Amino acid sequence: MGMIGRLFRHVRLRRHTTTIQFVRDLPWPAADPHRNVFDWNEGEAARLTALIVPMVPSEADRAADPDRMTGWRFTDRVTALLVSRYGRWACGWDYSNHFGGPVETWCCPSHSVGEAEETAERVVTCLLEWREWLEEIAERFQQLAPHPDANAEDRSWHLERAVTRLVTAVLNSTHAEGGWYGLCSTTLTWFLTSTGLGLDEASKAVDAAIGGRFKSHVAPATTLVDTVGEDLAIGLTGRGFYRER
Repeated sequence: MGMIGRLFRHVRLRRHTTTIQFVRDLPWPAADPHRNVFDWNEGEAARLTALIVPMVPSEADRAADPDRMTGWRFTDRVTALLVSRYGRWACGWDYSNHFGGPVETWCCPSHSVGEAEETAERVVTCLLEWREWLEEIAERFQQLAPHPDANAEDRSWHLERAVTRLVTAVLNSTHAEGGWYGLCSTTLTWFLTSTGLGLDEASKAVDAAIGGRFKSHVAPATTLVDTVGEDLAIGLTGRGFYRER
């Protein structure tokens, strides 16, 4: 399987969906932990670990793979298993810091796939890290959302504040590694749609506000984050709370 095959992973699943997507392709309802129940206990951890252990490629198989894709095929199979078992949100289990995500226990197949039991336990840990991050973000969304009846000026203030705090949260989770701004864009889009904005309008508003100003492996200056927040708020409400007072 080449790079194209990795980017577009279409898998028949019995319980949740027919397509495994990148996190950036997930709408908030598919990622929202309040809508997607996750029944977890020690027994489920043991069952999942037992399912993954036989899937882990051996060291000999990895060494004999000329295109070094064995590890990637393993992660694809794990993703299919997790999405089928828990829901589409689980596709982010391997969204590691290395690639600009919030998961710290995983790096990449070449570094994170090893002995079977250890690798299976690592996958479980990563799944829980990803779920915890989604739960933290969902809580932030509730805290930062403007009141439904807020006027334009109040809504602008709430949106500007939300952007600065959510960007900071993403930076803290990703350490500005890799293409961290991808998770940042996704998080801001999720936030806006959680407040009732349409997905297309939310995506366009976020893209316009960031405007290519966030860069890989670079933490933006606080002034830039503030500017992005202000631009997004003004773009959606026509009002700038701080600027007009």
